[in-house]
Amino acid sequence: MILLRDLGFSRNGEALVTGASLQLHPGWKIGLTGANGCGKSSFLGLLRGELHADRGDLERPPGWVLAHVAQDTPALPDAALDFVLDGDTELRQIERDLAAAEAHHDDHHAGEQIGLLHSRLGEIDGYSAPARAAALMHGLGFSDADFQRPVAEFSGGWRVRLNLARALMCRSDLLLLDEPTNHLDLDAIIWLEAWLKGYPGTLILISHDRDFLDVVTSHILAIEAGKMQLFTGNYSACERARAERLANDMALAAKQKREAAHLQSYIDRFRAKASKARQAQSRIKMLAKMGDIMAAHIDTPFSFSFPEPSGFSDPLLLLDDAKVGYGDTVIFEKLRFTLRPDSRIGLLGRNGAGKSTLMKLLAGELQPLAGVREAGRNLKLGYFAQHQLEQLRPAESPLWHMIKQEPRTREQDLRGYLGGFDFRGDMVDAPCGRFSGGEKTRLALALMIRTAPNLLLMDEPTNHLDLEMREALTIALQETEAGMVLVSHDRHLLRATCDELWLVADGKVTPFDGDLDDYAEWLAQDRAAEKKSGKSNTSSRSAGRNAANEKPAAAPSKESALAVRRPLLKESEKLEQQLAEWQGELKLLETRLADQSLYASPETRLLEELTLRQSLLTQNIEAAESRWLEIHELLESTKEN
Repeated sequence: MILLRDLGFSRNGEALVTGASLQLHPGWKIGLTGANGCGKSSFLGLLRGELHADRGDLERPPGWVLAHVAQDTPALPDAALDFVLDGDTELRQIERDLAAAEAHHDDHHAGEQIGLLHSRLGEIDGYSAPARAAALMHGLGFSDADFQRPVAEFSGGWRVRLNLARALMCRSDLLLLDEPTNHLDLDAIIWLEAWLKGYPGTLILISHDRDFLDVVTSHILAIEAGKMQLFTGNYSACERARAERLANDMALAAKQKREAAHLQSYIDRFRAKASKARQAQSRIKMLAKMGDIMAAHIDTPFSFSFPEPSGFSDPLLLLDDAKVGYGDTVIFEKLRFTLRPDSRIGLLGRNGAGKSTLMKLLAGELQPLAGVREAGRNLKLGYFAQHQLEQLRPAESPLWHMIKQEPRTREQDLRGYLGGFDFRGDMVDAPCGRFSGGEKTRLALALMIRTAPNLLLMDEPTNHLDLEMREALTIALQETEAGMVLVSHDRHLLRATCDELWLVADGKVTPFDGDLDDYAEWLAQDRAAEKKSGKSNTSSRSAGRNAANEKPAAAPSKESALAVRRPLLKESEKLEQQLAEWQGELKLLETRLADQSLYASPETRLLEELTLRQSLLTQNIEAAESRWLEIHELLESTKEN
């Protein structure tokens, strides 16, 4: 077991935890929770032996094999599959020893050694290791074509997935995961949940995804006010226990009562218009639990709401026979639907199906190639997407951004508003270039929300946000009267805020008749059908294959197939070379942007140029990777028999 005796540890001289004494037993799946900066990652660092305690003891069995996800991945030339297989260090050592012994196969002792090595290889299931590594990669969204692709060619987010696959490949006794869902889509998260549920070792997991914690964990280890407290049960059980404790604090009881009244009003409004559909019934059950959830978060530092929209149009936005794509690549055809003031829609679909493209079309950032996108007379859009974080001025403060947006509003009012997003004290005036991803997301949300939109388009708004901020956003979205279209891998947010689910798949956008549990089943069936038909499990689907009414072409002759493949191979090589150059430049640029002296200089022009170049490189890399995957799908389809 893992044993803590009067444990105390700190970071940069600041005490994080004191007097922690508890036991963590083998096979437990433990969710590590607490506010940002409370010491969660430092505790994992102690377990890895990278940090030292200030006092007390932290003991774990010396024979345990520990696995964790590396923070960085060098630009290696190794094939992705080999990189993942390297996670099983004993397997790789046996393979090296076998190669050495087989080089001296005439030696009697070498023959005996070869036999022993093969025996051990069988014991650790080494012969099936490549198949297990491939299954891990498939589950995390990689395609067969990615297996032999050099690690150096993958972008940062996909390298994180490779690091995760490598950690899962290790036959570990203790697995440490710090925000493993941050770079995953909903498909990969559902797969990872199932894998972790079957993991036989001890798991310690940091996550801000409450549904993920609920499904995976058996215990919660909460860090709060410098103390560590162990709860039996998943995150929801921990929340109920915490709510009961907080309810005893009379200073908070009045706030809890007000929040409960807000919630009841919302539930009554929802019930009045809810249909008998599965999604609506699922939502009502979920809302019934919201009382405990809100009670557990009444001491949150976040407190905000969406301003009442000044007016509405009905419809807010209309698409009629819209054709959407990039250049000659068509992603959707004949899109027809209407967004009304009471629309509260969650978009589902596999990675690469076109959800973000659809959001850009709705936001007006992408114009239809044909057909109509018609905005209502009083439409006021509020669009949030991760790329908008790059539009923040790194040398300027949250207050500067607010004043620029509302020059006539009193500064004190703006400071008060920012306080609801936990920008207090020095943070209000600090340059946002040094902020974390979560802090930048909070600022971008604050700026967007302040505009009082009547149609919200939100593409992964919870990325980098902690549990407290996610709950505050969930409550604010529940209470707003604005229409909403939401893309999120946070199922709690989807359940709590969306009345309808739409499925984006095969070049179409259609209502999904079911809830998120039904969607998980749909994903499993889709993967099974894909595997049965022999299609490649790609992480980014070819847009060309998504054309709604495209007829299958006749099988090409050998000569015509070669004629098609040659230019594709040439373009692929050129893209790989360009990607390597861009990724190298981006890495150097990110190192330079980490230099704090950049933000101290009164001259902001250089910082703005570097940030602009970073944004451009990121967009170029994403577009090139998408094209590279499309090319390799086409190459697969024209492969010689």
